Amino acid sequence: MRIYSNAVVSEETGDVSGFELAVRKLSDSTVDVLLYVYEGAPNNNGIHLQGHISGKKLNIEGNWDEHLIEYPAKKEIVQEHFVRINGTHDSVWFRGKITIQDMSTTKGLSEDEDVKLKRVAHIWLCKR
Repeated sequence: MRIYSNAVVSEETGDVSGFELAVRKLSDSTVDVLLYVYEGAPNNNGIHLQGHISGKKLNIEGNWDEHLIEYPAKKEIVQEHFVRINGTHDSVWFRGKITIQDMSTTKGLSEDEDVKLKRVAHIWLCKR
């Protein structure tokens, strides 16, 4: 599995921000992907997506069911987001665009993010 990351930890708050993309090639044209979205607290659950690979180009899309707790009632709600990832990758970098539909800008993320992710040995949560 190839893992690409731009996740950073704030020294002051300990918050994690950024993205991680774990790509596993299933066949010549199919990939299985976990996308980690860090927006403060670490996200333990990756967003499972599938896509296609052609040479160095990746095209991935699918739905993400985000489970949230609504306060003060502590009621669980589910928000569905359409996710699209398009870009190129090599042995060192993934460069492209991550689109998460209906992602609130109050969470620190815009709906479309141009990203440059560097290849790393582990996802952020496994570095501990």
